Amino acid sequence: MSVNILFIGDIIGKPGRKAVRELLPPLLTRFKVDLVVANGENASGGIGISVKGADELLAGGIQVLTSGNHIWKKKEILTYIQQNPDLIRPANYPPETPGNGSVIKETKSGHLIGIVNLLGRTFMEAIDCPFRRGLEERDRLIRQTPMILVDFHAEATSEKVALGWFLDGKVSAVLGTHTHIQTSDERVLPMGTAYMTDAGMTGPTDSVIGVKKELAIDRFLTQMPNKFEVAKRGLVLEGAVVSIDPETGRATGITRIRERSSE
Repeated sequence: MSVNILFIGDIIGKPGRKAVRELLPPLLTRFKVDLVVANGENASGGIGISVKGADELLAGGIQVLTSGNHIWKKKEILTYIQQNPDLIRPANYPPETPGNGSVIKETKSGHLIGIVNLLGRTFMEAIDCPFRRGLEERDRLIRQTPMILVDFHAEATSEKVALGWFLDGKVSAVLGTHTHIQTSDERVLPMGTAYMTDAGMTGPTDSVIGVKKELAIDRFLTQMPNKFEVAKRGLVLEGAVVSIDPETGRATGITRIRERSSE
């Protein structure tokens, strides 16, 4: 019997947290979900995650929160991430960086699964190689479980696709985050790794990747900075359900998820 892991794409601000509250419960039943992982790096105010925001999501049905390049926007998270292993940061940050780049969790069915967070380098920060660091994390986690899911928080689709092929047969799934635009390329690669370039966004679709559309348009027209504000309407929860053979760690299927609120 397969283990079903629900991965939720970037949660954006208060509207995104509302979408999780409203739309997550029926998904758990429909897909017989064993564990929920979500990218929460923009869950508070649309950029960064606060202690309150992290606690709310972890108490609301999500077991692991991944992150990305905005994880340090709220200074209070520096202490929190060291005390709560269920919030992880990219593993290819320097070793001295607070927090952990991976975590092992037990699913409802009693199986262990490793969750790894990696940050891309193309059009992003100068950081350690996600390919080499990801493989190191895999080699460490495989000693405890064959089931390993990777959240690759990256800008360039080419870098995401390349990591998927690089880790094919080595991990159970490679799922992309960061662009807030869900892709339709979900598939299981030849060696058994489920792959999707971007899991999408959980939050307001009446927006420009979560931001009030008027503000984003004005910035493009004038090239002037303006105040960042999260939009509110058109709530969706996007992501994917990955089914994994717990004995081999190979993915047996991947289903793209896009649930809309009836607000």
